[in-house]
Amino acid sequence: MTSNHGGSRQGSGRKALYEEPTKVIRVPESKVIEIKHFLAESKKPIFNDVASITQVDPTTFMRIPLASEKVSAGFPSPAQDYIEQTLDMNEHLIKNEAATFVVTVSSQSMLGAGIDINDELVVDRSLEAKHEDIVVVWIDNEFTVKRLMIEEGKNRWLKAENPDYPNIHFHDGQEVVVWGVVTFVLKSFKKHK
Repeated sequence: MTSNHGGSRQGSGRKALYEEPTKVIRVPESKVIEIKHFLAESKKPIFNDVASITQVDPTTFMRIPLASEKVSAGFPSPAQDYIEQTLDMNEHLIKNEAATFVVTVSSQSMLGAGIDINDELVVDRSLEAKHEDIVVVWIDNEFTVKRLMIEEGKNRWLKAENPDYPNIHFHDGQEVVVWGVVTFVLKSFKKHK
């Protein structure tokens, strides 16, 4: 007998309900409903995408050589001297010292925007959030990082940049505060051993 199934497909099968591996266990029959209720409650959206928040203290001063010409993906000529000025990273990344924080990300809800777990975000609390800005939002006593969507009529909602995570639509009575606007993502491309 031959199978009409085409084999496994990427992305098919059961979807993970929890952001970690699961394990089969034996439980008493009298506790099954209680455990199912507990698990159903744990599947409610968790918005805490932030591992830590640190206020910027730009007391250090370091000037880094700045190339005067833009660099293509190829190799520049070693015969040319590109260094004409220096750049202070504090001046480059921080526009309002008192309102700037570094936020460490703890989820992959913004992976499509290039933001991954443990990336650090430079967040300016003094900026007014505009349509499609990436923002840190305080919602239901948790922090989340999402793209702010503002539709006609002032309808606001938060867009996840990963299809595995839900968008967030606000409802009446929900405590929502746009905490700050993300201005830079600090990311290492070198793997640490």
